[in-house]
Amino acid sequence: MLAVIVNMIETLLKNKKYSSLRDVLSAVNEADIAVIFGQIPPDSLPLLFRLLPKDLAADTFALMDTDSQELLIRGFSDNEIKEVFDELYVDDAADIVEEMPANVVKRILKNTDPNMRQMINEILKYPEDSAGSLMTTDYISLRPQMTVDDAIKRIRRTINDAETIYTCYITDENRHLLGYLSVKNLLLARQEDKICDIMDKTIVCVHTLDDKEDVAKEMNRYDFVTMPVVDDEGRLVGIVTFDDAIDVMQEETTEDIERMAAISPTEESYFKTSDIKHAKNRILWLLILMLSAAITGTILSKYEEACSAIPVLVSFIPMLMSTGGNCGSQSSTMIIRGMSVDEIKLKDFFRVVFTELRVSIIISVVLSLVNGVRIWLMEGSFKIAAAVSISIVGIVIISQFIGCALPMLAKRCRLDPAVMAAPLITTIVDAASILIYFSIVTRLFAI
Repeated sequence: MLAVIVNMIETLLKNKKYSSLRDVLSAVNEADIAVIFGQIPPDSLPLLFRLLPKDLAADTFALMDTDSQELLIRGFSDNEIKEVFDELYVDDAADIVEEMPANVVKRILKNTDPNMRQMINEILKYPEDSAGSLMTTDYISLRPQMTVDDAIKRIRRTINDAETIYTCYITDENRHLLGYLSVKNLLLARQEDKICDIMDKTIVCVHTLDDKEDVAKEMNRYDFVTMPVVDDEGRLVGIVTFDDAIDVMQEETTEDIERMAAISPTEESYFKTSDIKHAKNRILWLLILMLSAAITGTILSKYEEACSAIPVLVSFIPMLMSTGGNCGSQSSTMIIRGMSVDEIKLKDFFRVVFTELRVSIIISVVLSLVNGVRIWLMEGSFKIAAAVSISIVGIVIISQFIGCALPMLAKRCRLDPAVMAAPLITTIVDAASILIYFSIVTRLFAI
């Protein structure tokens, strides 16, 4: 569908049918327009943007990528900058300002409304990963002594300045958070009812300096559309909306995936990251893993006599190392995911270990029996089959213990558990697998 619209826009642009262009763009959702603008040649972007209705232009601008936003801002007149930023919500405006070069930021702040400028600066003073940097100050607040009729009138007066009206927050004259009230309950109440009598006085909120990932988890936990943000004195300073929480969860998931693949996280998209930066993000861990893998070679060299005495033993090494690495990776993935959604906590360490022990015993018995029978039939040696089967039991149990223990140890050391994922786990498990295998072989065959 979007491809058809892009082709239509390009045709209308070529034929200079600007009135038709405006009609086409006005009928498209702002999120789709932002995607379409990313596929249009940059030199046509300012013209297309100026064809958008005022409200739609602001909503689209907030969803565009940083490069396109910067391109437009550099081509905007001072009046156009003011018009666009006056229509933006404060959190979106702050996000845009944060991504722009210093000279562009100066021009933006110079041409924005003083109140907007103050609110942007308030948000930008908070740490990057905090609730304060994520929040918006565009919310509806009510007083406890208001009647329902007064509250509805206030909402109507301020609705254009609020990012969401689904939840209204009740504050006193000093902005201390007292409770909240949904618009649904407000509309169901009688006009003469007092807000203090119908509001929910259960206060669930986050602090301005709380980690934004924790904020997203809390919103998911309570199934909130918005989350109030308070300062040290319990005063309401803003709210975090669900769309921003979803962005945080997406960013954190992307970072975890990158760390689990032994790649340093980057804030830029794949195609906007330079080749040098791609290599830089990957090379450090690859070097560490490569050098640590040399430990496996050192261990193997110590068992040259066993390999020479019974050469067939060497053929089982890749299978054993692969089995151990896969088991460790499965275990670590489950634990990392459990910790990321707060299902598994540090206090559950022994519970997790015992669970993985029971699971590993079941898995190792099945794998060892299948491999034992296979090797016995193919090699005709019960002793070799027994050696490999016993090794599998030991390797699976140790691998899953390492896979569950290391992410929790990383968390205990205040590191991201995702660091202890597949590549690192596999490297450690490979060395452990070789040690277990040859320890059993040398004793069983008296080598």
